Amino acid sequence: MGQRSRLMTETIAAPAADAAAGVTSSDSRRQPSSAARSQPKRRRRGGVAAVLGLTPFAFYVVIFLAVPTLVAVGSGFVDGEGRFTWANLTGLAEPAIAGSFFGAFWLSAVTAIVGAVAGAALCFAMLHSRPGGTARSLVDSASSVLAQFGGVMLAFAFIATIGAQGLVTVLLRNTFHINIYENGVWLYTVPGLILPYLYFQIPLMVITFLPALEGLRPQWLEATATLGGTRWTYWTRVGGPILLPSFLGSLLLLFANAFSSYATAAALVGQANNIVSLQIRQALISETVLGRANLAGAMALGMLVVMVVVMLAYSALVRRTARWQR
Repeated sequence: MGQRSRLMTETIAAPAADAAAGVTSSDSRRQPSSAARSQPKRRRRGGVAAVLGLTPFAFYVVIFLAVPTLVAVGSGFVDGEGRFTWANLTGLAEPAIAGSFFGAFWLSAVTAIVGAVAGAALCFAMLHSRPGGTARSLVDSASSVLAQFGGVMLAFAFIATIGAQGLVTVLLRNTFHINIYENGVWLYTVPGLILPYLYFQIPLMVITFLPALEGLRPQWLEATATLGGTRWTYWTRVGGPILLPSFLGSLLLLFANAFSSYATAAALVGQANNIVSLQIRQALISETVLGRANLAGAMALGMLVVMVVVMLAYSALVRRTARWQR
């Protein structure tokens, strides 16, 4: 009797236990696992860490770029008493200021074109060198250093070497009877800035254009040869069109680099104000022409517009080039 009741109890309890187990199993399937629940937390922590990591850079951009830009541009819309005015913008049409913009455009365009062509030629010469070899490492290291070498240091280097009494100038004059300044001291003029600017423009072209040139795949040349094309066909139909956006983007970057340069020109040219950056300095510190400090803000706005247009075009070309580098 006792055994029969125990069997009946077990028979009744087993389905109940199975049902309970089934409910528990289905509930566990419906509820997310602990790993799944922890993923959003990890994403949130990763997002917070990324924001905290960008904080120093964002602080630098805001303090040393955004705020000075807003102050400089905003000063172009007020007069000496702080009242709103359009007079500063109309002052951009003055012959001296318009000429300074033209001088900056001319200098930037010449140095960008010459630097782009010379830098591209150097990149083609380095294309067949062994990656990581002595020649490639030397060119890469020198380009990285020289592209950042500018300002007063660069001006002093040129004055000490090919200035009016520079080492090379005196050596050529006394030893070979060659006077490089026979027709005037051209180094201290705006056309004389071309040579110092090329000193950092060519290395910058190497840095920006060499990766695009290395992105050309050997299979494209082999496919062209398989289809009966020549090397000229490859460069005119395949390689050239692919490299053209990258070359034009590097050209725009060189133009922007030269257009925004100030210290080298200020140290070499001196009181001449034939480029807009020096014209801004003249408007800010001039002791003979007073009340024109706010005009510097209008000129800064003009430079900012030029730089924004150039960099937007550069970004568009970079996006187009990136499709072939994936």
